[in-house]
Amino acid sequence: MNETEPKIRLFIDAPLHGGAQIGLDRGQSNYLVNVMRLEAGSVIAVFNGRDGEWRAELTNAHRKAATLTARGRMRGQEPLPDLHLVFAPIKKARTDFIVEKACELGCARVRPVITRHTQSERLNLERLRAHMIEAAEQCGGVSVPDLDGAQPFGTLLAEWPGDRTLIFCDEARTAPPMIDALATLPRGTAAAVLIGPEGGFSPEEAERLHAHPATLPVSLGPRILRADTAAVAALALAQSILGDWDA
Repeated sequence: MNETEPKIRLFIDAPLHGGAQIGLDRGQSNYLVNVMRLEAGSVIAVFNGRDGEWRAELTNAHRKAATLTARGRMRGQEPLPDLHLVFAPIKKARTDFIVEKACELGCARVRPVITRHTQSERLNLERLRAHMIEAAEQCGGVSVPDLDGAQPFGTLLAEWPGDRTLIFCDEARTAPPMIDALATLPRGTAAAVLIGPEGGFSPEEAERLHAHPATLPVSLGPRILRADTAAVAALALAQSILGDWDA
């Protein structure tokens, strides 16, 4: 086998250990054999979100039912920072973008929330998870964030744990800058970034957020950002101050 770093990474929903035989589904088989033109003996990297990243050999290059064999672990499982993203779903392509970037930026959990002004309440969770898996394959991560079903705003707040800081990105821009607000928290704080819908939170929702003891209101600057832009900006700041961007 070629011991250089594999250029292709694949998420595998199966246990990984030395000698493990991994049967691929039709889509993965087609990708490796027909699209990437791999032959038996080719080596790729695989991960499952639990057992780290493994070097795997293509031992059966069937275009509809290929098989891999795990040969050796390349690195152990790396825990994600304890950071969640809570967001109100928007248009399909931009919601796809949000969950993809949440994975790339190292979120541990993605939680859609239905607010008064939420544009889209119907989510295809299977499609969203597929976007996150593809993002993890491309960005070099060994974990895929957990993905929850959509939850009503009132239920979310009523059940919110007191030991997880809810970073409320307040479009009213009366809160302190996010950098200053997060500087008061120790690195590694369990937190969640909350991004509202394109129409903003209703006055009643904003009032409830400000009154909640776990909420930390923050501002994302002098301009009103689109929801997908705000999610990326807020997650980047949170990871740089509270997460693993010092590695």
